[in-house]
Amino acid sequence: MRIAETYSHLNGLEFLLVHKPTLWKEIQSVIKDVDANKCRTKVSKEKTMKGELLFSPIDMNAAFKNLLRTKAWEESRVSYWVTRSEKLIRKTLTMSSEQQKREIEAAGETPIFSYNQTDFVKDRVAVEVQFGKYAFVAYDLFVKHLAFYVGDRIDVGVEILPMKSLQSQMSSGVAYYEGEFYNVVRQGRGVPAVPLVLLGIEP
Repeated sequence: MRIAETYSHLNGLEFLLVHKPTLWKEIQSVIKDVDANKCRTKVSKEKTMKGELLFSPIDMNAAFKNLLRTKAWEESRVSYWVTRSEKLIRKTLTMSSEQQKREIEAAGETPIFSYNQTDFVKDRVAVEVQFGKYAFVAYDLFVKHLAFYVGDRIDVGVEILPMKSLQSQMSSGVAYYEGEFYNVVRQGRGVPAVPLVLLGIEP
């Protein structure tokens, strides 16, 4: 596959080029090594595309996973505790998971366990490969990458999305670069408050 478009939010790409050039080359190399044609395995059951052979999100995700794992990109989780009290949430936001739980219990509230998980993290750079529905991209950008950044676990998040030209050869409802790029730009220059690199890919 190839990178068709790149968008740098809050100097995300510039950070990679200056501070993590090896990781940036690895990401480019992985994308180049994914054979899109081998992932065209899904027979559509949708009325408008019935019987057509489409690109399979499962197969493309598996190809990315295999290639990134061989380069030591690993899954990472950030655990935390939430509660119904805004005051307590603000107070415990920057604490460790254990401290959050103790503080919430000491205040007489019930701590509720939660976590954020990112598929691929290496040396403070997170990569999400997203061939899912629209809502998953917003969650990646505004929750996952932001949570890891605020938690001082990453310096930049990379979101890999299909271009419209690829998405149109997949099942309906899959997010695509142009649409998500618009959504990020529409928020203004500082939102979400995490350096990002959006990559639009195609065969």
